[in-house]
Amino acid sequence: MSELAEHHDMALPSFMEHLKKLEAANLVTSKKEGRTRICKLAPDAFTPAKDWLNEQSTIWEGRLDRFDDYIKNLVQERGK
Repeated sequence: MSELAEHHDMALPSFMEHLKKLEAANLVTSKKEGRTRICKLAPDAFTPAKDWLNEQSTIWEGRLDRFDDYIKNLVQERGK
């Protein structure tokens, strides 16, 4: 655990509290092996967020394409 925590500017107990919250949200799993605790991301837990972001990306790409067309038409009309 200290190996993970050393990359963050916080004390180990604070880091452990954050980790407990991630585990409670099922975003991280951990298991104890001897004196070592092994932590892993739970990639399937991120699927709903990834799906939502992909959906939003598609929506915004369409909006930005329409906006780009609008601006091009506006510039073309003002140039006449």
